[in-house]
Amino acid sequence: MSLRLFAAIAIPDSVAERLTPLMRGVSGAKWRPRENLHLTLRFFGEVTEPVADEIDGELSLISAMPFELTLKSAGAFGGADPHTLWIGARESDALKKLAADCERVARRVGLKPEPRKFTPHLTMAYLSGAPLDQVQAFESRLGLFEAPPFLVESFGLYSSFTRKSAPSLYRLEAEYPLLG
Repeated sequence: MSLRLFAAIAIPDSVAERLTPLMRGVSGAKWRPRENLHLTLRFFGEVTEPVADEIDGELSLISAMPFELTLKSAGAFGGADPHTLWIGARESDALKKLAADCERVARRVGLKPEPRKFTPHLTMAYLSGAPLDQVQAFESRLGLFEAPPFLVESFGLYSSFTRKSAPSLYRLEAEYPLLG
């Protein structure tokens, strides 16, 4: 059996409550439900159970201090053919280090390097035929958005299950405290 895994930071309810009212104004957007809001540190993809166990073991060895994280601004991936709307995160050395640690875990268990540079973001919606002007209006409307900072005291290993007519289902498999 295989699992589709990723490491991520959960978004507290106090921040999520500020995000859900922003999910509007773009035709063809499949807005993410509250329970799917997270900031991905590393997507591991489909792995076998023994590799999943290795990932879990390696993630548990990551040593980092708790840190503050601030979600801010908005954007879209895909250029002239946008496919994803996102909320970004303020520049943070601690966040970059945690993501780099997760990347090293992936390499140690034999996964291919992530080809894209880490761009910290929270996916708000996946797009299907969204008008470019509406996407640009979303980006403009939320360009100055900033949520109150929150303390990241842990991160998790999540499994993802795709469903045909509903958003993916994410399940927390393991949680790793940031203790320093």
